[in-house]
Amino acid sequence: MSRTIAITGATGFAGRHAVAELLAQGHRLKALVRRPDRAGLSSAVELVQGDLHDDAALDRLVKDADAVVHLAGAITALELHGYFRVNAHGTLALAEAAVRAGTRRFVHVSSLSAREPQLSPYGASKRAGEDTIMRLSDKLNAVVIRPPAVYGPGDKGTLPLIKELTRPIAAIPGPRDARFSLIHGGDLARIIAAAVNGTEQGIHEVSDGQPGGYGWPDLIRVAEAMRQKPIRAVYLPRMVPMAVALGAEALSRLSGKPGMVNRGKVAELYHRDWVSRAGALSLSDPVTFEAGYPETVAWYREAGWLPAGPRADRTAQNSRT
Repeated sequence: MSRTIAITGATGFAGRHAVAELLAQGHRLKALVRRPDRAGLSSAVELVQGDLHDDAALDRLVKDADAVVHLAGAITALELHGYFRVNAHGTLALAEAAVRAGTRRFVHVSSLSAREPQLSPYGASKRAGEDTIMRLSDKLNAVVIRPPAVYGPGDKGTLPLIKELTRPIAAIPGPRDARFSLIHGGDLARIIAAAVNGTEQGIHEVSDGQPGGYGWPDLIRVAEAMRQKPIRAVYLPRMVPMAVALGAEALSRLSGKPGMVNRGKVAELYHRDWVSRAGALSLSDPVTFEAGYPETVAWYREAGWLPAGPRADRTAQNSRT
């Protein structure tokens, strides 16, 4: 059934996947964007100029919408307030607009980091956003989706990790025994679309369904199969990335521009359990890392984000296509 869906975060990596999936299913989309001239979205998407702190824009966004998909969020900030301003207060403003409009479904895409809010300002702010939605859950018919690390073609967030896996010596910023879940961007979009049409409420952790998640050796084996050469993993002591984070934070304060490297992110990387707990939202045919990694590397190389690989690497990729 075709619905009118209001969406935030449509211009981000996960958002673009969600937009493509929802349009493919015949839904009408209204997207909140700061710069319509730079949105780069399909002409089929109605653009609403504004942000999460503009109540008038939020009211325009959710007007006549059957459902809201909330993907927007701050992944970097100079201080705690910066995270909470977007991930908590912005989420509350959108939720209140949806309540005023009588929206019948609210899909809030959070983060698995919200499960451990003590680790980072980002995780704490995402948990606060979830708490807001849960308080209004009955009025919103809301469901909260907690994805783990999201990867795939076009994603800059996981590019540094993928880049390490293409090298003969991979520097791993995390403990050797860590376990974690992953999800391909296209799969997250399918889960979001299913949630729009579903009736589930509460908080649901999602993943590609890999039992027990992955360990670093699992990712190394997949990368080695593509390279057809061994890869040596070097597990960095926590003090190494922590020192880098301290320097990066100092530079961010001087420039006034937040960066991706900070102490909170390091704390998340060195947490040993990021395995999603199976819930009601899952896919019968998910993209595993074994299939998603070669696709992602090939896209990065074609886009010039990674250098061309060795011949054995390219041959392995071609054998999968």
